Amino acid sequence: MSHNSVHIDIVSDIVCPWCWLGKQYLDAAIRDFHDSAVHIRWRPFQLDAGIPETGMDYKAYMHKKFGSGQSDRFKQARLHLEEAGLKVGIRFRFSELTCRPHTRKAHLLLKWAQEKDKERPGIGHACAESLFRAFFDELKDIGATEILVGIADEVGLDGDLVRELLDTGRDVEAIEQEMAYFRRLGVTSVPTFIYNGTFAISGGQPAKVHGQALKKALATPPKDIMNVPGA
Repeated sequence: MSHNSVHIDIVSDIVCPWCWLGKQYLDAAIRDFHDSAVHIRWRPFQLDAGIPETGMDYKAYMHKKFGSGQSDRFKQARLHLEEAGLKVGIRFRFSELTCRPHTRKAHLLLKWAQEKDKERPGIGHACAESLFRAFFDELKDIGATEILVGIADEVGLDGDLVRELLDTGRDVEAIEQEMAYFRRLGVTSVPTFIYNGTFAISGGQPAKVHGQALKKALATPPKDIMNVPGA
């Protein structure tokens, strides 16, 4: 890491709407940030690892997890997300979602996309956008292999190779270890944006907040969070 660049680790889950909204706010801040290069690394997190591999009915899952007594609060939160999303070019279709997927495979695809970032800068970030859009806007089951193969082809990866890797369970242990690592670091909610390995911003914060964080990070000696003693 160098002092003339900013590194951001984004700990997120693809089924978290605040993560997609937060990404758009960060992107807006980066477009206005001309002082230095910004390098983004998406990190895996699962809001509910107990979801069956085949996923669950969305409405049944939400009722089981949150109960009907909180329906008014959730309706207000969804309305806010829908309105905020439209302002930054994204569309949430909560009322039409039918599946609550298990997201491990989606995180694997994102990991493999990011491994190509040196050859094709930005492909990992583009893959994250495609995964969010596929779930929240296109109403696709992002836990299904064939859906992920299609997204892989869309962003420029080898879809057939992705299918083979998903079928063999490649890198599942690595993803599980990485999720455990960030839990040990104290990450309990997403999105969490870790700037230069030194400070973090949580939640769907507006672009202005990320703009301030980018400037602060540029003046902060960077650390490699993956080598934090005792983490």
